[in-house]
Parts: sequence; structure tokens; C-alpha cells
Amino acid sequence: MRVIAGKARRLILKTIEGLDTRPTTDRIKETLFNMIHDQIPDCCFLDLFSGSGAIGIEALSRSAKLAVMVEQNQKAAECIRENLKTTRLQDDAVVMNCDVLAALKRLEDKDYLFDVIFMDPPYRMEWEKRVLEYLAASSLINEDTTIIIEASLDTDFDYLKSMGYEITREKNYKTNKHVFVTRTEKE
Repeated sequence: MRVIAGKARRLILKTIEGLDTRPTTDRIKETLFNMIHDQIPDCCFLDLFSGSGAIGIEALSRSAKLAVMVEQNQKAAECIRENLKTTRLQDDAVVMNCDVLAALKRLEDKDYLFDVIFMDPPYRMEWEKRVLEYLAASSLINEDTTIIIEASLDTDFDYLKSMGYEITREKNYKTNKHVFVTRTEKE
């Protein structure tokens, strides 16, 4: 796994061994960032269920002004910190080693507003639904925030409209998909 583009281009990233994380492949990561490249410069980026930190690091390499990476697994959080040192991007990053919902509550207290949120939760456990429920009433996002969810191909998002979200784009791959969501304007 490597950084695809930007300041840290071609640098190799570490991942933890085992099945606790599912690193996004370089090809899928490149496709994702090609779709959102206009949103990345100077953005505040939130990477939930961060794994090795590859997505948040890619955003920083492409000139995001801040990337907050949330990962509950201690070994994975250490891996993120090592990858940030390797890429020399640690000054613009925050690594939170805790549960995602606890992290969102802590971030709320710091008055962050995120431009892009990426989440790659464990599949078929409905973590994305819990996160979206929290974010629906959160000051961490607004109608301009793009939320990208990496999910299995069979993940159902029929509940989004009732939560105040709409799907703006969907990209299917062989085994998974990216669903792009925004909060609808409050009336």
C-alpha cells in the first residue's frame, strides 16, 4: 500500500497484520480521490474506522489542511502514527484511539466542521447507520459536507431519507461500494 499522489507520493504505508482491518486497495483509493479531488485542498477531513490511516494520509498528501483519524484498535492507531511520521504529515493530523461515537462527541466539543468524512466500518454491523444517526443532529457537518461510506455491495441505505440525508453518488466495485451522502437542508 502506498500514497498515490501529492506531497507524500509513492511512500509505502504499513498495515497491521491480521483481519482486524481491510485496507482499501490502491486502485480503489485512486478512484475515490479522483472523484473528490476538487474537495480536498484546504479541507478538514475526518477518517473514521481509519485502519492504517491510508485514506486520511492520502487526503493530507493532497493538501487537506487537517485530517482527524479515528481508530479503536491500539495496534492500528500506532500504525497510523508511524505512517504519519514516515510521510512527514503528522503536523496536520490528529489521531484518536477510541470508539468512533466517543470520538465524535469529543470532536463536537472542539467546534470542528468537516468538509469530507470517510468511513470504512466493519461490514454488516450497521456502524454506518449509528454514525449517520449521530451526525444528523451534529454541528460537525453541514449541507456542504460530503460523507463517503465504504460498504459491502449488499448494504441497504433505504433509511437515509428518513434521517435527512440523500445519496449524491454511488460507485460499485467488485466486492464493495462507495456511497456519497449529504445532509439535506433543514426547512
